[in-house]
Amino acid sequence: MELLSTLFYFIVAIFILVTAHEFGHFITARIFGMRVDRFFIGFDFFGIKLWQKKIGETEYGIGAFPIGGYVKIAGMIDESLDTNYVNTTPQPWEFRAKPVWQRLVVLAGGVVMNLVLAMIVFTSITAIFGESRTPISAPAFVEHGSVFESMGVRTGDRLLSVNGHRLEYWEEAIDPERLASKGLQYTIQHNGEILTVNAPPDFLRRINERQSFGIRPIMPPIVDQVLAGDPAAAAGVKPGVLITSIDGKPISDWTEMVGLVSKSAGKKLTINWLYLPAAPAGPVTADIIRREGKPFTSIVVPNSAGKIGISLKQTVATNRRQLGAAESITSGFGQTWKTTVMTVQGFGKIFSGQEDFRKSVGGPIKIARLANQSAEQGPISFLYFVAVLSISLAVINILPIPALDGGQFMLNAIEGVMGREIPFEVKMRIQQVGMAILLTIFAYFMINDLINK
Repeated sequence: MELLSTLFYFIVAIFILVTAHEFGHFITARIFGMRVDRFFIGFDFFGIKLWQKKIGETEYGIGAFPIGGYVKIAGMIDESLDTNYVNTTPQPWEFRAKPVWQRLVVLAGGVVMNLVLAMIVFTSITAIFGESRTPISAPAFVEHGSVFESMGVRTGDRLLSVNGHRLEYWEEAIDPERLASKGLQYTIQHNGEILTVNAPPDFLRRINERQSFGIRPIMPPIVDQVLAGDPAAAAGVKPGVLITSIDGKPISDWTEMVGLVSKSAGKKLTINWLYLPAAPAGPVTADIIRREGKPFTSIVVPNSAGKIGISLKQTVATNRRQLGAAESITSGFGQTWKTTVMTVQGFGKIFSGQEDFRKSVGGPIKIARLANQSAEQGPISFLYFVAVLSISLAVINILPIPALDGGQFMLNAIEGVMGREIPFEVKMRIQQVGMAILLTIFAYFMINDLINK
């Protein structure tokens, strides 16, 4: 079942990204009067198609192999390596007959459309849900094995600043633009002492490997609801309780409690907790319960599913500031720009050797896994994943590798500077070399995905 889910979300993600990319080429070609022979999502290798329909001069279709797509523009050397037009006079509707600047716009259309897609996603989410703001006053919960733990940050520490910038919100602490900067430093408060910790050179890679930042606001284990008839209720646990330890192990975060309880199905657990006999005048916080609560101890036996029948009380104050249309667009543009900068810097670190190439890159298998993981966290998470992947696709396509948009862009730009066309045989050989490079890279990514699960 998980395999089908992974495959489904991979196909959905690729379908969205490829459609946007190829539409960028298609619409710009049509604007400049170029004839588009085919517009396919997915490749139709060996002529295997799921659907096709010819409308006007263009054949639209869905190929059976969902790993890309293509737009075939008349008079252009592309993935098909079509040579039928070579010995004919350039026609007005052909790519090769158009001015260089128009050809460059068409070649850049896919990359631009991927960036536009990301901006639309970021803008839409911001417009609908607003910007989240979580006060940095909440102490940190640091996951075991995370890059922040390796930097010396511990659960209960407070983040004060990043690269000298005083923090007000948690969202600023994990801002993509700052995470991609060189010499990343955090100033923290640890046991009353002010310390500065440095991020390692492979900071982003280690975050990507875990698919989480490994740090977030701490969520005190305050009980919100207790299900009647379940183990916690039978042991006397009440709503409003703050759990302080389990079997003598101090508990400061809800995740720690869930981890201990879930792996203790059928076993007796000694749970220590604090409770306020009378409700305070203001909001109930963990600090108030620790200061004024009375201690209790209960013996609880988790059921066969590793649950005791309680739910979390949300005490981390996250506000969502609703934005107008103009502010949402500005925010969407800013998120797109920051993510693009981070992606470019990430590639720079990979190519310069600062990041491990094998662990930093991923192919279809890794993308499929990430698509499924993001979808499991909800539609918003999946859309964010699609937006970030769209930006990555844009950056990859602009690389000056033959057969990619960047390589084609460079060849046409050279023709513009020279004032004449590069010999067809030379362009064909360059395209063939580019295709061989891409196939080699694709095979490497597939093998690398299987090895580095």
